[in-house]
Amino acid sequence: MKREIYQHIDIVEGVEAELDGNILKIKGKEGEQTKNFKMKDIEFRKEGNKIVIGSKKATKKEKKVINAVSSHIRNMMKGALEKFEYDLKICSSHFPMSVEVKEGGVTVKNFLGEKTPRYVKMPLGVEIKVDKDLIKVLSVDKELAGQVAAKLETLTKIRNRDRRVFQDGIFITSKSGREI
Repeated sequence: MKREIYQHIDIVEGVEAELDGNILKIKGKEGEQTKNFKMKDIEFRKEGNKIVIGSKKATKKEKKVINAVSSHIRNMMKGALEKFEYDLKICSSHFPMSVEVKEGGVTVKNFLGEKTPRYVKMPLGVEIKVDKDLIKVLSVDKELAGQVAAKLETLTKIRNRDRRVFQDGIFITSKSGREI
C-alpha cells in the first residue's frame, strides 16, 4: 500500500545546513561534514529551518530509507556540535604492548611478543589520543569514529591461540558516551 510519508527534521541551533541537490553540507562549532544521499523516488529539500525528506507514494522500502536518512542527518548535526568519542582499553598480560600514533596511522609494537609491528592506516578527520593504557578516538563523523575503533580492535585479534589464556588486545569500552 502506497501512502504519503514526510519527515521534518529541525536544524539545531548553532548548526548551518546547506543543501545542493542530494548533497547535504552541515557546519558547526566542531567541524563540518558533507554527505551525498543518493535516493530514488524520495524528495529531499530545505524549508526555512527544517529539512524535509519524504515521498508522495512511499512503500515500506521508501519508509526505511527515509528513517535511515533522517537518523544520518541527526547524527551529522550532533557531531557538528560535539565530537563523537570512542574509548578503547589496551590490555596486555603476557608481553608489554606499546601503541604509537603517527601522522598516517597507528602502530602496535610487541603484541604477543611479535617482532614485526602491526600497523593500520587511519582516514582523515579522526583524532586519536593515547594515554598509557587508554585510547580515545574523536571525530565529527559517527560512522568514521566507529570504523576506526573497530579497525583498532580487529588489529589485535588473536588467532590460533586459546582465548581463555591469551586475553591481550585493544578493546572498545564505550561508544560515544554509552558504556559497553
